[in-house]
Amino acid sequence: MTVVRIRGRALPDGEPVDLCADGDRWTTDPAPDAEPVAEGWLLPGLVDAHTHPGIAEGNGAPFDTALLRADLRRHVDAGVTVVRVPGLPEEPPSWFGTDPELPRAWWAGRWITQHGQYFDGWARRLDHAEMAEAAAGQARRSGWVKVVADWVHEGNAIPVDVLTAMVEAVHAAGGRVAVHSMHESGCAAAVEAGVDSLEHGMGLDPRLLDRMAAQGTAFTPTLTMVQAPAEDIRAHAPQGAPREWYLRGADAHPALVVRAVEAGVTLLAGTDSRPHGRIADEIRSLVRAGVRPHDALAAASWTARSWLGLPGLVPGAPADAVVYDTDPRTDLSVLDRPTAVILRGAVVRRAATR
Repeated sequence: MTVVRIRGRALPDGEPVDLCADGDRWTTDPAPDAEPVAEGWLLPGLVDAHTHPGIAEGNGAPFDTALLRADLRRHVDAGVTVVRVPGLPEEPPSWFGTDPELPRAWWAGRWITQHGQYFDGWARRLDHAEMAEAAAGQARRSGWVKVVADWVHEGNAIPVDVLTAMVEAVHAAGGRVAVHSMHESGCAAAVEAGVDSLEHGMGLDPRLLDRMAAQGTAFTPTLTMVQAPAEDIRAHAPQGAPREWYLRGADAHPALVVRAVEAGVTLLAGTDSRPHGRIADEIRSLVRAGVRPHDALAAASWTARSWLGLPGLVPGAPADAVVYDTDPRTDLSVLDRPTAVILRGAVVRRAATR
């Protein structure tokens, strides 16, 4: 196996590094036969913390393993070496998360929700009394559990005592809980229950941000996805409660994200949309909202990796990296043009030579 070598300035600190891949681990030990792969600005691989590969356009669409592979390849082309998949309609194939040319993966099984909510064919619609046991069982299988706390404009969130019981059961099983919420009541219940990550979080009361930071609840705002429908809704949706609910939340979302960063909440970048491989768009959306480029990149790289238990570009860390010609903090367009992507110690993408 060819020994890969990368050199350059590594984020987050910008300090010079010279690393070789010893299998799937970075090392600073000399390797005379190493292949110099790339030199430039180095990130320890990008992370899409909220993506659903393998599902075609259309709510309730079936799971497609051929599409799953194609979607994951698009992620790799974009420099993503880790995905977190908070919800799949069925169990993924055995190669998911282990194929040497595709991202490492965390996943959460099927969505757990209340009766009458979420998409047909995707959700496990359960009575409240069944949820904690079901969540613990899923945690033992995949490590993560995804709960849909509320749905569309009606709200009707899962009660906080039910969510709390689920969190306690999952934590006892050694797992973590991600909660979808687009309403103030669902967000409040999720924070009070002590969930591990709040997904979307549209409608979150900013007064809860300090508590989120203190208890370690991460925030995946999926900002691009939340804002994308707003203009069409503004132009074409009829007047009424659904329209007002969505526009009010979407318009407030960018400022909420900035306040979350200022409060010390762990921010995670997630796309939650098709086509896949658009993590750079989410990073740029965070920056347009007012997040510093350094913090937006952190949400899609070293902070997200650390939160998932993966060290950065240091000896002994998993041998992932994405290399750019220039500092992406000063030119976010370079995110669309990685010089090289290294995954598990092997080059899985290299820019064409000129």
